[in-house]
Order: sequence, then structure tokens, then C-alpha cells
Amino acid sequence: MAAKTQTTLIEQKVSNLLKQMSLEEKVGQMTQVDFSVIGAGPNSEEIDPAKLEIAVAQHHVGSILNAPGMPDVKARPLETWRKITVAIRAASEKTQLKIPVIYGIDAIHGATYTENATLFPQAINMAATFNTELAYQEGEITAREVKASGLDWNFYPVLDVGRQPLWPRFWETFGEDVYLASALGESYIRGHQGDNFAAPDKAPTCLKHYVGYSYPLNGKDRTPAWIGERALRELFLPSFASGVLAGSPTVMVNSSEVDGVPGHANHYYLNDILRGELGFTGFTISDWEDVNRLYTRDKLAASQREAVKMAVMAGVDMSMAPFDFSFPEILADLVKKGEVPMSRIDEAVGRILTVKFRSGLFDKHPLLDAKQNFATPEAAKINRQAAIESIVLAKNENKLLPLAKSSRVLVTGPTANLLSALNGGWTITWQGDREDLYPADKLTLAAALRQKNPDHVTFLGGGSYEHLIKLDEAVNAAAQHDAVVLALGEKPYAETLGNIDSLQLPEHQLALGRALLATGKPVILVYLGGRPRIITELAEKAAAVIVAMLPGMEGGPALADILYGDANPSGRLPFSYPRATNGITAYDYKAMENFDGASYQPLYPFGHGLGYSRIVVSDLHVSKPVYAIGEPVQVSVKVGNAGERAAKESVLLYVNDVAASVSRPNKQLKAFQKVELNPGQEKTVQFTLGPDALSFIGLNLRRVTEPGDFKVYVGDLSAGFALADKPKSPAPEKSAAKANRTKK
Repeated sequence: MAAKTQTTLIEQKVSNLLKQMSLEEKVGQMTQVDFSVIGAGPNSEEIDPAKLEIAVAQHHVGSILNAPGMPDVKARPLETWRKITVAIRAASEKTQLKIPVIYGIDAIHGATYTENATLFPQAINMAATFNTELAYQEGEITAREVKASGLDWNFYPVLDVGRQPLWPRFWETFGEDVYLASALGESYIRGHQGDNFAAPDKAPTCLKHYVGYSYPLNGKDRTPAWIGERALRELFLPSFASGVLAGSPTVMVNSSEVDGVPGHANHYYLNDILRGELGFTGFTISDWEDVNRLYTRDKLAASQREAVKMAVMAGVDMSMAPFDFSFPEILADLVKKGEVPMSRIDEAVGRILTVKFRSGLFDKHPLLDAKQNFATPEAAKINRQAAIESIVLAKNENKLLPLAKSSRVLVTGPTANLLSALNGGWTITWQGDREDLYPADKLTLAAALRQKNPDHVTFLGGGSYEHLIKLDEAVNAAAQHDAVVLALGEKPYAETLGNIDSLQLPEHQLALGRALLATGKPVILVYLGGRPRIITELAEKAAAVIVAMLPGMEGGPALADILYGDANPSGRLPFSYPRATNGITAYDYKAMENFDGASYQPLYPFGHGLGYSRIVVSDLHVSKPVYAIGEPVQVSVKVGNAGERAAKESVLLYVNDVAASVSRPNKQLKAFQKVELNPGQEKTVQFTLGPDALSFIGLNLRRVTEPGDFKVYVGDLSAGFALADKPKSPAPEKSAAKANRTKK
């Protein structure tokens, strides 16, 4: 009742405010500009008061985004951010209606643009934890640090599903599985927003990038996707539906196009599906300059004026302009000339104002206490645990790992001594590649290994992403050691600057690997990067392989803990690691992809990961053989630790619909739990599969559940059950016999 009363109160406030607003004030609210529009000049973190007056008082902008310093955008001190946002709030207070500006920021894996913030593993790594509690805690901590910075709104999480590993934003996703992406995204949102995102330590989130952005045909960022509606509804919409259900009040629109229709002009996606089917009631925002790009790039519109009209009428509520005021000026003229109805403007502005009221911006709360809420020891501890659980031990031949402290270890390779290699893009800077800006107190892989075992670890540098470490030096150094930790991978990147033509690793990295493997010394290959580059040649000969991806600012110590056995690895791959450049097949392949010569043969499959304990899975059991459609299915399985170390195990439950009116995947992840087991301990894990877990997008492009046989899988175990249209009643005589037994 209280929530309903609050909603009604906000509706009344929004209605009253709309009645007082001029057309110029309304279209201003629909405009978001970059900080540079109010900044004192290039690379400056100071506000120009005159420019701020123009933006807020004259153009009534509804939102500002990004860090100061265009074009050299980078993280700023906490106090700088607080000074900036206080000044903007003060400028809003001087206007007639006192409508606050909402400041948006890309807090991608923590408060990206605030110096010394807690920066978590990137999303692809958080997915590898298979731990929704860690995702929830990341959301909590990120919201606190964003709000402590004085900022209001986080452009995150990315709920695109990563099924095209060439795509340079692959690492911003929670992997290739739609259920995993939905579960982790929902947990992050609930942690970030809580029950009330007006709370001082909570903030609204933004779902990105609605919808189909992550599946470009050629793998390049901001290029077309071709997605049939069944695939769209089966694979790419459910994660956004989950985010809407979790309460995220804003959605950022796909920068690209699907089936020939750019996201910012797609009325069907933005209205019929997003609002009509998913029930979204918040506001949509364009991505960077994408309204104008309907004209300048996409050639859908014949002019900028037509592009503005097209986007607004398609359902874009706020335009990330970002450098001038042409959007509100054009939009106001369109309204005056009757080309855009005032009702559409009131609709968009009403949505924006509602989110501002719900965010508590009108309440003028004091800034969150920074000392108690920013970069706390507890946050660092959770971050370290997230990093540990996100790292995947993919191979461990002859139990080489964990390393003995007495072993003499050489650590080398282009990613061995770089913090940027652990973090990737959207870290301190957009591209994340400014190593000089990374905090001095954080440890690279090499530094963490040397700190843990200084007398037995040697680092050999001298190379880079572009240039080879001298092979003779590497070979000679390896001869003096018992084992080699070889760290290979990718230079950090974000968005279009990360476009590549091949997943193959650079030849000079492969040459270094070949030379070290030829020494006969055991090589531990550590891969660091945002997408699965092809390591097959080296991985097949290496004694151990660790797929570390982008484990974040605590990734160096986490890797050292795993290598020396101070932590038991529990990460599991959230994607299929391809064996070859063109061998891209997801784990939930169709039968024809494993038939007549075709096969699913990744280097490492989805869900793969080893540990230092022997986990035993047994007694997979479905509670009864036949269920009625719509009836929850109860599944249990026993999981035991037969090793000598405490362990965490991700228990993954897959479902297969044996035969259906539309071809079904060989299996799909439908539930998972992460359990902690002491040596010798066994637990029974219970799963409940709701109706949606057994449904699919049918011939009529609507979700259906059909009767028939199903299989469930956990590890190497399988069990079956059937769905019936109606529950099967026992025969009368058996029923009577049962009643008689009950009476006795």
C-alpha cells in the first residue's frame, strides 16, 4: 500500500510540474550533454559558470554525462566529482522550477571514473563466478561509490548476450547463456538499487543495449545484426525482461541495427515489445550521438531534423546529444509546426521526471559520506573474492598446480606486468590502456607472485603487445627455473577501437610460447583478455592453462593465490572457448550442429573449470516421472567433496526438450547454485524448475510449453520426466488401497 501511495504521489507531482513547464523546458529535459559542454576547456575538470548557466538555465538540459577532460577523459578525484555535482545542483536550484539535472556515468565494473574506486572483475569474469551473491554485492558497492562521488545514475548493466566472440564488447556481457545473463543482471540491479533507489547509498541503473546489439554478423562493433524474431525472443530479449522485472528504470538503445532497422528508429522494439510486452515504464535514452546518426551514418533520415523526429516518434525519450543544443532546438520547432505532438513530449518528459523523483533528486539529500562508503576494506575483500572465483583453471596436467613455494618460477609475457591487462576497457579511461594512471598500490600478476614468493620468482620483461621478448633471453631464463608462468593476451580496448579481423593471437606471442614450450620446462599459460583469442596450439602442449580474462584490480593477487594454492579455483567458463578462429558454436547448439560431420568441439566447453579438490556428483533425481504443464518440477542432486581442501562448486542444471514443434537446443542452462564444501562434506542441492524453464518460442512466435519427454543434466548425470496436458490420476483400485493403508 505504501508503494502504491508513493507512486500516486509522484504521478501527481509530475502532472503538476508538466503543467508549469514551457515547451523549451520540456525538450531540454529530453536532452543529455557531455561534461565538455559546461567545462572550462579541453582537458579541464573545472566548470565554466557561464556555460553551466547556458546549459541549465537557458537550455534546461535534463542530464549531463561523462568524466571531465574531453578528449582525454579520465578518472577524477572523489572531491573533484563532489565539487562538480554540487555546482550543477546549485545551478538547477536557481531555475524557476528547480528541476534537478541527473548526472549519468559509465560505472562499468565499479565507479570507473573516480580515482581509487573499487574496480571489480569485468562482467565476463563475474559470469564465471556463477555466484549471484557476488553480483549483488558488486551492485551494492558500485552504487555506494557512485553516490559517494556525487553522481546519480549508472549506465549499467550490459544485458546483451555474448554469442559473437569477435565483438569487442564481448567482455562487457555475462557470457553466451541467456539464463546466466538474466540471473546475474537481476542480482546486480537488486544490489545497486535495493528496494528504494532514492536511498542515499542506492542509484538507478540502465539496461544496455536494447536489443540485439551483441550479435553483429561480421563481429565488428556497431555493425548490423540479422536476428529472426524467434531468436530475438529466445536468446536476446529474456535478459532485458529480467532487468525490467528487477526494476531498472532506464534503458539505453542499441547503437546498431537489427534486420535493417536501426535501434533508435525501431518503434516495434521500443514500444510494442519493450513497453507492451515487457511492461517497461521508465525512460529510454539514446547511445552516443545516435539520434543524429540516423542521418549522418545510417541514411535512414534525409536530414538532422528528420532524424530527431524519427527517433522521438519511435520511442526515444532522451537524446545523448552530446555536444550541442541542436536536438532540443529542432525538437521544439517540430512541436511548434505540428510534426511532433505535444502528447509525445509530455509522455517522454513525464517518464524522465518520474525517474528523477524516484531517484530522490528533488529531495536535496546531502552527499553520501565518502569515508564510510568509498573504497572500504570490506569492499576490497569482496572484490578479491570475486576475482578469485572468476578465474578458470582450464587444464592442470599431472597436478602441476598449485606450485610448491620451493619451485623456481619464471614469469614473463606481454600481460604479466600490466594492471591494464587485468582490467581492460572502461578502467580509469575509456580504453583502459593508460598504465601510468593505474594506482601504484595495486599488484600486477608478476608483482603479486614476487610478493608472495620473492626468493623464487623472477620476472622477465622487455616485451610488449607489439614486440617480442627476445627469444634467446626467454629460453636461457627458463633453463634456470623449474616452471614458467607465461602471460599472454590482449591489449585493453573498448567499443569500436577493439575491432579485429581474427581471433588468432599475434604471431610474436605464439612464437614466445613455442620457444618456451620447446625448453621442456612445464609452462603455465595464463590468458588475459576480453574475448577468447585462439590459444589452442600452446594450450595443448602447456602443463597448465588458466583462463583469467579480465579479473579486475585484485586480479594479480587472486592469480597468485590460485597458482600457489592459497585459494582453490572455482571459476567456470561462461562461454565456449573456441578451438579455431572460425569454430564458433555455442554450447546450446541444435542437433544438426552435431550431425553428419559437424560437431561441437571447443577447446574448453561452457561450464568447464577445474579445482584442487575432487568433486563427486551423484543421485540426480526428479521427484516424480510425470508432471502437469505449469506444475513446478523438483530436481535434486548430491554434491560431495572427496578432496583434502575446502572447495566451491557451481552446480549447473541443464534441460533438454526431447521433441518439440520447433527444433530445440541439445541442452539449456535453467538453474545453478554455487555451494561451499569442506573436505569430506556432501550436500543435497535442490532445484525447482518453473513453467518458463520448460517453455520456448513456438511456431506462432509466442512462448509455449508442450507436453512430452524432457531430460535434465548435472555433470555427467541425466534423468528424465514427462509433461502431460493433465495430471494423471492413479487407478481407482490403487487409490482405494492407498486410502486403506493411510487408515491403518
